[in-house]
Amino acid sequence: MSDFAVRVENVTKTFRVYTDRNQSLKSAIIARGRNKFEEFVAVDDVSLEIPRGITFGLLGHNGSGKSTLLKCIARILTPNSGKITVDGRLAAMLEVGSGFHPNLTGRENVYLNGAILGMSKKEIDRKFDAIIDFSGVERFIDQPVKNYSSGMYVRLGFAVAIHVEPDILLVDEVLAVGDMQFQEKCTEKFSELKADGRTVVVVSHAHDLMRTFCDEVAWLQNGRVIETGDAMGIVDAYANKEHRARKVESGGVRFGSGESYVTKLEWIVDGVDTRTCHTGDEVTIRAHYQSEIEIERPIFGTSLDSREGVFVWGHHSRDAGYVVSSIKPGTGSIDVRIPSLPLRPGTFDVSFSIQDRTGTHVYDALQRAIRIDVLTGTPIESGGIMTFGSSFENIQPPRPIAAG
Repeated sequence: MSDFAVRVENVTKTFRVYTDRNQSLKSAIIARGRNKFEEFVAVDDVSLEIPRGITFGLLGHNGSGKSTLLKCIARILTPNSGKITVDGRLAAMLEVGSGFHPNLTGRENVYLNGAILGMSKKEIDRKFDAIIDFSGVERFIDQPVKNYSSGMYVRLGFAVAIHVEPDILLVDEVLAVGDMQFQEKCTEKFSELKADGRTVVVVSHAHDLMRTFCDEVAWLQNGRVIETGDAMGIVDAYANKEHRARKVESGGVRFGSGESYVTKLEWIVDGVDTRTCHTGDEVTIRAHYQSEIEIERPIFGTSLDSREGVFVWGHHSRDAGYVVSSIKPGTGSIDVRIPSLPLRPGTFDVSFSIQDRTGTHVYDALQRAIRIDVLTGTPIESGGIMTFGSSFENIQPPRPIAAG
């Protein structure tokens, strides 16, 4: 087998966008079928290579061409020009309920969809219980899928696709529909596929997922590839551009609507704002802010990333159960207390954000505002990023080996 799973060479895909469709038989006869249209280039001369055995992301805003490219790879769409080579057994989960017949039961659709994806009846029989268990729809498996919710639809469809055991799995925004438990199942399954040397190609708007789960990404814009390479760096660059992030003189970048914003971030140990601390220290993260408007029930959040870009920890006031009734126009501050810092020695970046009560509108997100160094403290543990306060105990003395 080759060292690549998918190779895309100079692929272009266009669609016709009609601007003056005929509305009557008379106008159609007069126009003699010559409807006016514009050529929309969804994918524009794209070339990229996806190595075998990695998780590869396609990144970009709506209309960038990423889903169209994924459908070309899946052979659902045929490119106008160029060549796509797929080396291995491929399964695709591109749309909610794709391949399902609404009037058939979930059980019948498992066999129908499994057959479409290349599984034999004997193979589906063997995997059926695992598919249903993964989907979580066992109570409704003998009901017509037209009565399923969108979440049930996608869970069952994804469960079938994932159990094809493909060499290459294509996924388009499936995780946006499932609940948290289902997302965790999917992430665990992706990890298993990766450990088995299989390839996952994913389209998602979830930047945290793309940043931490993907090995490499391709950034698409207006149908063209802007950049390909290491996921962390490219996802961060994309997010900063999309949010119109602005560099901050004191360090880091920020984005948001700006009606309320962080003016200063402190890392306080023993009453002193410092950039050096020790494992086990009591730490206070203090954010000073200024607000131009009154905000009801704002959500404050903070996070830590390692210097290498690994997302280490995040917490916001809503999850903490700390409800601020409102903040008034003016200046203020808020503290986040960490009783005993559970980080092993290393270098970490601190971020802070202010959002509305729904968590969907960002007033300010100050990213990587300060960098702190954690030195050896207590407890001393042997490796990794975190300390667990673990201990060794209850050793059982060896028993004599019986003679003979």
